[in-house]
Amino acid sequence: MKGSKIWRSGKPKREGGIGTHITAITKRRFFPNLQRVKAVVNGEVRYIRVAASAIKQGLVIKPLKRTWKKPEAKAA
Repeated sequence: MKGSKIWRSGKPKREGGIGTHITAITKRRFFPNLQRVKAVVNGEVRYIRVAASAIKQGLVIKPLKRTWKKPEAKAA
């Protein structure tokens, strides 16, 4: 998305000034809030970068939590 950053100067009328005035407008871009998450993609678990809004909507299928533990190595 595109937008603009607006700079203003002056004191607002409600605070006793003569009002604020716009001194500059610059273009800017709004970027998605990307997060790195583990997800199931085509049947395998991978790290992918997904927008936070997609995670909130439930569009990302997260893998099951691991409950088993690695077998301990036998000491010789």
